[in-house]
Order: sequence, then C-alpha cells, then structure tokens
Amino acid sequence: MIARHLITDEITPLKTSNTGNEALNWMDEYKVSHLPIVNNETFLGLIDEEDIYRMNKTDEPIGNHKLSLSHPYVNEHDYVYDVLTVIAKYDLSLIPVLGDNKKYLGCITLKKLMHFMAFTFSVNNPGGVVVLEMSETDYSLTEISNIVESNDAKILSVFLSSQPDSTRLEVVIKVNKIDLAAILNTFDRYSYFVKASFGKDDNIEDLRENYDSLMNYLNI
Repeated sequence: MIARHLITDEITPLKTSNTGNEALNWMDEYKVSHLPIVNNETFLGLIDEEDIYRMNKTDEPIGNHKLSLSHPYVNEHDYVYDVLTVIAKYDLSLIPVLGDNKKYLGCITLKKLMHFMAFTFSVNNPGGVVVLEMSETDYSLTEISNIVESNDAKILSVFLSSQPDSTRLEVVIKVNKIDLAAILNTFDRYSYFVKASFGKDDNIEDLRENYDSLMNYLNI
C-alpha cells in the first residue's frame, strides 16, 4: 500500500488567510493536533496547536505571524512503512502527501493509518497469537510457516520487532486457529522459545476490545 491510496478526504488544509481560531476549531472538528498550510497547491508546512497558542492574537490570519513551521511529508509513491516512520519520528497526528513538484495532494491521518494497520494485521479475524523470541541469525519465516502449516493452520500476519543494540528478535504471529496446543508443541520440538501465546476466545476478544478502545480514543 502506497501513501496515495491512504489519503483521507475529510481534512481541509489551512490557508495563510485563516485565523488561529479557525485553525483550532478545525483541529477540534477533525480530532487532530496538526494541520497543513497550503498556498494554492504548494505545501508551506505543518502548524500545530502550540504554534497557534503562541500567537498573540488568534483572531488574526496565521499568515500575519512568524510561525516555526515544520515541513515533514511523504511522497505519494512512498510505501506505508515510510509513512509510519515519518509519523513516529515527528510524533504527528497526520502527515501531508506530496506529488510531483511538491504539489499538495492531501494528508494521511493517524486514525486512517491505524485502521489500515488493523486490517493488515488481521485484528478482527478469528485466530490465535504466538510470540516467539530468537536471535536474528535463527529467524526463518519459511521454517516458521512450515511449522504452522504442518498443523493444518495458516499464518494471517507476522510482525517483527527488535531492541536497539540487540541481536534478538520478537516475532508475533497471528494464525487462523484458536487451539494452539499442537502448534506450540511443534515449536517446542524445534527448540523455539515461545515468549507468549494467546489462543482462547476471551483473549482474542480482549484484542478486539483494545483495538476498538483505541479507535474510540482517536475519535475523542
């Protein structure tokens, strides 16, 4: 999935003629803490709540004030991982998407990104979760997949994470079976360290409830 396909239609960019109060009202309406400022189709930068509160007169156009604008953005052809990287790096509630000649195309909200990630990682699909820990040199998705499939199951999603200055990996696997006993026994037989597993119906419901709670929080 590339950035262009994640653009939301609900966010209207600010103009330099908009007032600080208008910007704050839009942020409240859109449930974001940043908004892009665009001149015609040219991206000028992102303004956040702190920029506006530092203005002496929020009833004046934002173009009348010197603002410490940041200019993070992604290209329309950047992959979703690049979008996640930029949003996390600058702690953003949305990220502008630019096309050729830095033309402003729209923006991607954190809420939109979370919905996409939930779909990608099969949050709402029934199944169990296995968390493995191993060294980077021992990681083999082929072998892990073979172990899962040898127990008449399929991998729905895989997520890898590592700590800085560490050669250890945490591998989170979502499979399409609730009963994980046979899969866990096979991992044990192949000397895999199973850090955690979640296979009961109530645990999967907790995962869904946690996701729903996050979506409700983003809608506040």
